[in-house]
Amino acid sequence: MGRSRPTYLVNWPQRAPPAPPGPPDELGIVLREEGLGRRRSDYDPGVTTESVRAALRHVLDPEVGINVVDLGLVYDVRVQDGNVSVAMTMTTPVCPLGETLRAQAEAAIRQTVPGVKSVMVDLVWDPPWRSSMMSDAAKERLGWAE
Repeated sequence: MGRSRPTYLVNWPQRAPPAPPGPPDELGIVLREEGLGRRRSDYDPGVTTESVRAALRHVLDPEVGINVVDLGLVYDVRVQDGNVSVAMTMTTPVCPLGETLRAQAEAAIRQTVPGVKSVMVDLVWDPPWRSSMMSDAAKERLGWAE
């Protein structure tokens, strides 16, 4: 029997499939029903840096069980017309989980933020990560609280 590979879980909420299109509005634009009677088009101008950061909080570093935002790994989030760009890092450039966490971050954004057109998550190394970049909650959980 071969060695089994570890399974890493990403803790993000599941989205229900979109409802079928509704009737055209007075301008002839077909809208979809979403949520509790709320209507919106395929592009949701409500895509914000805050909603992207909230999605990224569901991506956990499997070694310590803390999300990438609280670990201070997310350096920059930009949103323009539904296109999302994220710059994030790892605690060290030789971290073997870099590509895995990058892919999980992209998937979390695509699956939990409505209205996103495209997602680009880049791993960057400047500035180098420092423990001072962690949130107070992350420091406390790791026993590093001051």
